[in-house]
Amino acid sequence: MTKATPFFWMNGILAHDLLEISHDPASLQDGGFWAVSTSFEGEWICARFGTVVDARLPSPTLIWEKIVSPWATSIDRDAYLEYVQEIQRQIASGWVYQVNACRQLQTPISNDVGLLPLMHEMLASNPAPYASFMRLPDLEIASASPELFLSRVGLDVTSGPIKGTNVANDLVFGEKDKAENIMIVDLIRNDLGKICQPGSVHVPRLLAPEVHPGLTHLVSDIAGTLRPNITWAEIGRALLPPGSVSGAPKSSALKVIERNEHHKRGPYCGGLGWVHGEKARLAVAIRTFWRTGDGFLRFGTGAGITWASDPMKEWDETVLKAARLISIAGGEIL
Repeated sequence: MTKATPFFWMNGILAHDLLEISHDPASLQDGGFWAVSTSFEGEWICARFGTVVDARLPSPTLIWEKIVSPWATSIDRDAYLEYVQEIQRQIASGWVYQVNACRQLQTPISNDVGLLPLMHEMLASNPAPYASFMRLPDLEIASASPELFLSRVGLDVTSGPIKGTNVANDLVFGEKDKAENIMIVDLIRNDLGKICQPGSVHVPRLLAPEVHPGLTHLVSDIAGTLRPNITWAEIGRALLPPGSVSGAPKSSALKVIERNEHHKRGPYCGGLGWVHGEKARLAVAIRTFWRTGDGFLRFGTGAGITWASDPMKEWDETVLKAARLISIAGGEIL
C-alpha cells in the first residue's frame, strides 16, 4: 500500500480497493461497504471499497516528524470569551439553551507529508474507542474520537453523546455538566424519535463517567428501533449534525454558530465511520486532525456553553481538549 493508496481503517476493520466516491447518502442503500465522512455543514463523502478485512492499521513507510510551526487559532481568547457571553445573552433571551462553541487550529504542512505516521503515534499515546483513519484523494483524516455518534445493527440503533469533561481520573462532575448532558440526551431522544418506531426510544445509560487518556468524560446512551425501510438520507436529516456538538434547540444553536464561527467546521464535528448494509459504526469526529491538500493541517476543539458557564473556564476546556493530541503532533498553540 503506497502513500497515496486510498483506504479506511477503524478499530480493526480495514477497507481498501476504492471503487467509487459518492456525495449522495442514497448510495449507502446498495449494501456495499462504505467509509463515510459527513461535514458539520451537512456534506457527505461516501467511499465504497471492494475489500474489507480484519487487520491492524497499515504500517507507515516513514516516522512522524513533529511539527515545529505554530498552530494559529480561528478565534483568539478574547473573541472566544465574547462568543461565550453572546451565547449567554441568547440564552437569557430564550432563543437557545445550550451551544457548543468551537474554534479551529491550523498549521502549514507539506502536501508530501501523510498523516498515517501521526495516526500511529495517536494510537500509541492516545488510544480511543472510535479511532479511525481515512485517506481519499484530496482528504485525509486521523481521528482519536471517544464519542459514538451512531451504532446500527439491523433496526437497533444507539447514540452515546459526551457532555462533561474533567481532567484524568476525576469522576465527580458538577451540576452544570450533568444538566448539559441531560439536555443533549433529550435532544437526541427527540432526533431519534423522528426515525424510530413509537415508544422504542429509551436511555439505557445516563450520566456515566468514562476515563480516557488525559480526560474523563460524562457519557449517556440513547437507543431505539428504526422504522422499517428507513433510508440513510432520512437518518442523516434527522440526526446531523450530532446534537452533542451543536446545541439545543439544534436549529437555534446552528444559527448562533453560523453567526459567530467564521470558518466551516468541515469534517470536524461531523460523522466519521462506516456503513455496511444494515450495520454501521459512526463516531462524532472530535479529537480529529484533517487535511484537504491546501497546505494546512487542521484540528478542532470546543466546549458546551450554558447559562452557568464561566467564559474563562470554557476557554480553558478548549485548551485541555486540544493539548494532548497537539503535543503528539508537535507545534505550539498560539
